[in-house]
Amino acid sequence: MRFSSYLAAFAGASLSLISAVNAESKGVFAHYMVCGLSSVEQAQTDVRDAKNLGVDAFALNVQNVVDSWATSAIDYLFQAAAENDFHLFFSFDMAVLNEQDPGSFLPIFEQYAGNDTYYKHDGKPFVTTFNGGIMSNGGDWTRKLREGIEADGFEPYFISDFGLYSSESASASESLMGSLQTYSAVDGVFSWETAWPAQDDGISSILSSVTDKIGLDAAHATGKSYLMPLSSHQFKHIDGLGNWYRRGELTLPNRMTQILDLEPEFVMLLTWNDAGESHYIGNVWPESISTSDATQKYVDKFDHSGWQDVISPFIAAYKNNAKTAADIVPANGNFTGAMWYRPLLKDASCSGDYLGKPLGWENAQDTVNFAVMLPADTEGVKINVYSNDQLLKSFDAKAGLNAEAVLGMTTGKQRVELVAADGAVMGAGLSQEDVAADADFCNFNYHVVHVA
Repeated sequence: MRFSSYLAAFAGASLSLISAVNAESKGVFAHYMVCGLSSVEQAQTDVRDAKNLGVDAFALNVQNVVDSWATSAIDYLFQAAAENDFHLFFSFDMAVLNEQDPGSFLPIFEQYAGNDTYYKHDGKPFVTTFNGGIMSNGGDWTRKLREGIEADGFEPYFISDFGLYSSESASASESLMGSLQTYSAVDGVFSWETAWPAQDDGISSILSSVTDKIGLDAAHATGKSYLMPLSSHQFKHIDGLGNWYRRGELTLPNRMTQILDLEPEFVMLLTWNDAGESHYIGNVWPESISTSDATQKYVDKFDHSGWQDVISPFIAAYKNNAKTAADIVPANGNFTGAMWYRPLLKDASCSGDYLGKPLGWENAQDTVNFAVMLPADTEGVKINVYSNDQLLKSFDAKAGLNAEAVLGMTTGKQRVELVAADGAVMGAGLSQEDVAADADFCNFNYHVVHVA
């Protein structure tokens, strides 16, 4: 049976199920790597920051349920969430736990699932995975996980990661999603990898939501929900197996408009604190990267909190059923936004770096990137972009989301300015570190600057 026929066959039967899913308020989560925390105060800071952003819950990425550093961090987070009316749920990392029977790590779920702080959908404790659905025995494994949870006396709302890439062919995606009948144990579909272009997509590619649409349609056709990821970029530079770059010039703002268009039930921010892949938007505590000298090199002094200024208006727009970029407006009636740029030109030799340049480096562009949200009554505002004090381009700003990747970035300082109709500078973002033509260490992470 062709996939389109498959969808049609299930559409009528699943209509009531889809309506029930959509009746719930939309949920926005942030993937949180459970790693070393030295105190509950660190957990409280993360929880408060996320709540202020509009996040409903942290998805706690669980790779270890035995060692004290992991169990203590989980305890700190649940304490902090309880004190701040925030929520948490577990996302079991099957890239690490894949050889274990679910019964070996479910005691941590049993310990916390009945907690008022544990996030629930339709009264059911929420559970997700990283990997899981794409394992060779995914259908059997997801059933075992659900059966284990139910044996503990809980009926979960279980969403598994199917690991599709944004660049995968429609036929491959349709084949996998068409097999959702095999995954009767899951209540929803997630695909971590659709958040970014693949390394081999090429420099001219724009992140596509085609695979997300296939996943969403297949999920709805079987009465399931879709959890759609949102992220900035990926850069990992740790060892020979972990050295890549996946484009981040306009990935974040482009993805926002795709989410508004597709209207998934849930959104996952990737991530709050994953320093290893550089797509963190929150705090990276020193304890969490203390064992990785390589990660420290490309994360230290690379604050990404400026992206929160971009994400917060998007979350509000998404939850209010907005449909277009023009609807992503700041809550305070003023303006908000961020500028981001890499500290190194793409043609740098990085001759002193034993790892060499990351896979996918050729897809990078030397651009000054920005996303600025302006209120609905905006008129006559211009956005000017400078590199080394030279004007690269001037844009007529509009209400809502304005986002551009401006080619021509060169060495030196970078700047984005908002200029009012009367010529006065309303706000600006100025680079914290000059861009270099070359360096011994090949850092393709982004500096992110508040436009204020």
